[in-house]
Amino acid sequence: MAQYHTLRLILGDQLNHQHSWFRKKDPGTLYIMMETLSEANYVRHHIQKIIGFFLAMRAFAENRRQSGHSIHYITLDNTDNRQSISGNIRYLISKFNIQRFEYQLPDEYRLDKELEALCESLGIPCQAYDTEHFLTPREGVARFFEGKKTYLQENFYRHTRKQHQIMMEPDGATPLAGRWNFDQENRKKIPKNQNIPSPLSFQRDVSELARLLNTMQVETIGRLGPNDFNWPVTREENLQLLDHFVRNQLKWFGAYQDAMTERSFLLFHSRLSFALNVKLLHPLEVVKTAIAYWQKHQDEIDIAQIEGFVRQIIGWREYMRGIYWAEMPEYAKMNFFGHKASLPGWYWTGSTKMACLKYAIEQSLNHAYAHHIQRLMLTGNFALLLGVHPDELDQWYLGIYMDAIEWVEITNTRGMSQFADGGIVGTKPYASSANYIAKMSDYCGNCHYNHRDKYGDKACPFNSLYWDFYNRHADKLADNPRIGMMYRVWDRMDAGEKEKILLQAAAYKAGADEL
Repeated sequence: MAQYHTLRLILGDQLNHQHSWFRKKDPGTLYIMMETLSEANYVRHHIQKIIGFFLAMRAFAENRRQSGHSIHYITLDNTDNRQSISGNIRYLISKFNIQRFEYQLPDEYRLDKELEALCESLGIPCQAYDTEHFLTPREGVARFFEGKKTYLQENFYRHTRKQHQIMMEPDGATPLAGRWNFDQENRKKIPKNQNIPSPLSFQRDVSELARLLNTMQVETIGRLGPNDFNWPVTREENLQLLDHFVRNQLKWFGAYQDAMTERSFLLFHSRLSFALNVKLLHPLEVVKTAIAYWQKHQDEIDIAQIEGFVRQIIGWREYMRGIYWAEMPEYAKMNFFGHKASLPGWYWTGSTKMACLKYAIEQSLNHAYAHHIQRLMLTGNFALLLGVHPDELDQWYLGIYMDAIEWVEITNTRGMSQFADGGIVGTKPYASSANYIAKMSDYCGNCHYNHRDKYGDKACPFNSLYWDFYNRHADKLADNPRIGMMYRVWDRMDAGEKEKILLQAAAYKAGADEL
């Protein structure tokens, strides 16, 4: 049996080929990677999500093995598998008489605490290392906003741009074109004649892994037909995806990043979030690749397209991670509105008469993917208006999406989408009526409901629930300067109109499972 003195843990979202750990090949160091029931079952995941993680982990392990590193990979059905991270680490330390344990800092609070507790009990030296992935340390956002009342994302975004000299003028302090943010140009509805490129295909046979999950009785959600799995899972594949994005989608990314259409589940979005979140790609290499392509093609790609992409990665993504580490574990319990309703059953099936939600949910079940506006202004918006408990929505988002890891999921769900944090992430709730959906999508044209009606047999549920939401939370929201206009509109309605709207909302809330 081989002799090892050090055991190094690599988690499923720590697939960083460039990590400094791999600069030297030490025959005395054993790397451990594992598939466990504890991770597969801590939330009910989309079947494609679990398969995607396992495929990416296995490919990474083989790549590192071929590079000369000693990798011990424990598959889900391995007879020695203790089915938990701590259990497997204890087992291998004993088996190989390990003298030192090292790990990279987890991005999830629960795993961070689990590994801290494990190290305290092992009785051997332990050391934690940075993942060398993010542009800011865990405490970077909290430190940046120390002493401030709010975490204003725009300020942090500008700071990050300056710090890393991304899209800056030669003076190092002025943004290119004199503007930091082109968000106002990033809100266009997609024209009917707009050409939309086909997604790059990475189809593969995953039937063996599907059988493994079935054999191990892992309960999943989502769909997996013979040709449904279409995710890139290696670094090489994701570099191909990045190249495809800059060549075929970047040109219109910014303009239509908020648009929704039945014509395409992907539109001009990159689908790189999974690769970024498991660290197969580094945010700076993604941003620099996109910027380099834009600089060579400024005659056909305007600055609003590239800035919108850059802002999502080095602004929003880094900001949300910082909020997570600044506010956990209390963040996971926040429920500013005291919402208690259950998530309608059709969130798990897509069987609703509301065309927008039917499309967004079925897309999520089919592809383990929805873009940010579908998540924020459709599934998230409806749950907010309905008054769903944030815990239920957290579990759904964390399970159904390929890129969902708690640090990015919970801040977007409980913060931006549900305003359950009371304004830490967003300055106002992202609530809307059907008017926004009709403006930004083509979903409403063939819907069972009429997007213009507030009440009546076929009135769109978003409309009455929208006004009901503001009415029941006036004590918390009426003084918010960003939404004061909505209360002025509500106050001007006559009593009879208000009563019809609130009665319609009450009926929809009582029969939410039948909508």
